[in-house]
Amino acid sequence: MLETRIDLEPVKAFGDAIRAELARVIVGQAELSDLYLAALLSDGHVLLEGVPGVAKTLSAKALARSLALGFSRIQFTPDLMPSDIIGTMVFNPKTTEFHFKTGPIFSNVVLVDEINRSPAKTQAALLEVMEERQITVDGQRRALDPPFFVIATQNPVEHEGTYRLPEAQLDRFLFKLEISYPSLEEESRIIIQHHQHSVTDTLEQVKAVATADQLQKVRAIVSSVHVEPKIVEYIARLVHATRGNASLYLGASPRASIGIVKAAKAIAAMNGVDFVSPDHIRVVVAPVLRHRIQLTPEREMEGAKTDDVIREIVENTDVPR
Repeated sequence: MLETRIDLEPVKAFGDAIRAELARVIVGQAELSDLYLAALLSDGHVLLEGVPGVAKTLSAKALARSLALGFSRIQFTPDLMPSDIIGTMVFNPKTTEFHFKTGPIFSNVVLVDEINRSPAKTQAALLEVMEERQITVDGQRRALDPPFFVIATQNPVEHEGTYRLPEAQLDRFLFKLEISYPSLEEESRIIIQHHQHSVTDTLEQVKAVATADQLQKVRAIVSSVHVEPKIVEYIARLVHATRGNASLYLGASPRASIGIVKAAKAIAAMNGVDFVSPDHIRVVVAPVLRHRIQLTPEREMEGAKTDDVIREIVENTDVPR
């Protein structure tokens, strides 16, 4: 057993506590819980994709309830305006002055439900706030209180009345997580669970087990996880391989490389290791890259998926020894 040079026990305790609360409402989906945690510890945002009814919103609510943080939910609709998200200047007749009324984005954990239901103008309202943790209204900058974590959901099969997210918006998400159908055994457990308790009752079982201060402390520990130069080069080669791949017409940006490093450090710390290995990178490379690359029309017509190309790139890239 390798001896760690960093005390990773707070990270393990934090992760175990959050997982235990998520397990109260989420049946199966262990990988989803781990990647949720990795994104949270990496200070990154998550885009959830899955067909209706696979607990996208429920899992986001459960994660928010497990943290003693502010929570808000924004339901994206075609008529939603940017001011409905970030806030607006309101005139006060008593003082004859304008004051700023904050929007629901001013919270710690923000659930953006069906993000692809609103047009680009409204989606763009999230660009600045997701990257810089601030908004600008009437030329005045207003910073959000840390931590700030966005979970957005979208439906991959319904296209009527939806607006495709622009690449700049997608690049702001650390992970794109795809929630699949449950197994037969898991679905049986879901039915029994909902037969015994309503969704509201089930969520009430989730308790806040971590504070903002605890989250900031474990994030500091995660950031100190060691990354060897050869591992950095390995990550750079993986991302660089997306830019000259014949199956892709859009490769990943340098933000993807940074995202892989941050997420791999979180996975390493969660597994009690204070250095990043190629195994940790392989856990996060698909969630980090799948929404940042685009297939050529020819490969799409063949039925290929971005994960197929990512798998090919990982298999064809030499692993550092």
